[in-house]
Amino acid sequence: MGFEAENIRDWQGKNVVDPAGGKIGELEAIYVDTVSDQPAFATVIVGMIGRRRLAFVPLAGATVAPDHVRVTVAKDLAKHAPSIDTDGELAAEDEPAIFEHYGLAAASPGAARRLARR
Repeated sequence: MGFEAENIRDWQGKNVVDPAGGKIGELEAIYVDTVSDQPAFATVIVGMIGRRRLAFVPLAGATVAPDHVRVTVAKDLAKHAPSIDTDGELAAEDEPAIFEHYGLAAASPGAARRLARR
């Protein structure tokens, strides 16, 4: 089943898993595409306690189950994605690297921000 944007607050704290069921981490926040207002990426808490960070994982094609969100990218790809500190902010100039990491088309250079935290 697809996801309903109005339920995204319910996803916080759910495990995020890859297509094979491997746990990537715990969902921290949703970032929507500012153009379509659709969920575009999740920040997922990865790393060991004391060295935790928030990795950006794309939500295109994600499915939601009662206890997890299954994304379409492999765990290894997600864990090496651009990330921010757990109390950090995503800088506008860092957005293109997130899209590029997953081979996704980013906004054109100099365009307005594409991602907004919800």
